[in-house]
Amino acid sequence: MNKIAFIYPGQGAQKAGMGADFYEKSEKSRALYEKARDMLDLDLKALCFEENDKLDLTEYTQAALVTTCLAMTGVVMEKGLKPDITAGLSLGEYAAISAAGGMDPLDAIRLVRKRGILMASTVPSGVGAMCAVMAMDSDKIEEVIKDIPDVTIANYNCPGQIVLTGKKEGVETAAENLKAAGAKRTVMLNVSGPFHSPLLKPAGDELAKALDEVVLHPLSVPYVTNVDASIVEEVDKTKDLLRRQVYSPVRWMQSMERMIEEGVDTFLEIGPGKTLAGFMRKINRDVKVYNIATWEDVEKVTGELC
Repeated sequence: MNKIAFIYPGQGAQKAGMGADFYEKSEKSRALYEKARDMLDLDLKALCFEENDKLDLTEYTQAALVTTCLAMTGVVMEKGLKPDITAGLSLGEYAAISAAGGMDPLDAIRLVRKRGILMASTVPSGVGAMCAVMAMDSDKIEEVIKDIPDVTIANYNCPGQIVLTGKKEGVETAAENLKAAGAKRTVMLNVSGPFHSPLLKPAGDELAKALDEVVLHPLSVPYVTNVDASIVEEVDKTKDLLRRQVYSPVRWMQSMERMIEEGVDTFLEIGPGKTLAGFMRKINRDVKVYNIATWEDVEKVTGELC
């Protein structure tokens, strides 16, 4: 019997047209998009389904992506496929918590809308930056950046891909120093701020006020948190973890390794793109990874796994 994890992508996976076939073919999916539209006063059909300039802006991306992931999840579960455990990368953790039963989908969407606005506005545009570092061990990266002010690791994505975050000048210096120290490549990312940096602690503290207003529910299955890659079985830890997650590194590689240690052998990436599947190929090639990005994927994957 497979032990199945539902996993959810973070910012960068979004693309125009995502979820449109679910909206058209599933009454449950359509209802979620429409309830979210009314709650946020945001035209999610235009934002998710049509080419537009807003989808890649943090303040809009997060709500659009989580709505789409949860619309897809509802269909997957209706077809009879349920997770044994969940996880999500950065904003994807909200979808993971909802899929695990801990948060109403509309609360998850409302929170990431607030989170996106806070993350986009806390540090002035141009002050922060992020940089992907290829083919260098994380211990070596940490050694190189330890004396550069306001530069930290944002994401441990997979072996050979680490992301830095912090003040722009510091991140640029770190990129130069890492190349000199042997990094295969460094790539400055096209982002609006220093995500998962201590510079965003005020955003996390402000988000805590919105989290306090949300009623969480007992988890039906556990999830793995970005903050320390631990398995969360009691929902009372969740609000503080989500507050800290805004300004803490995303320990995705460690989270996947922890799931595999717990016997997970089948991962279902739910959402647009195949970013997480790509990471998993570098983390562990012995597990199975499936993708749900289209209605056709649902039919194929549930037919095989149910």
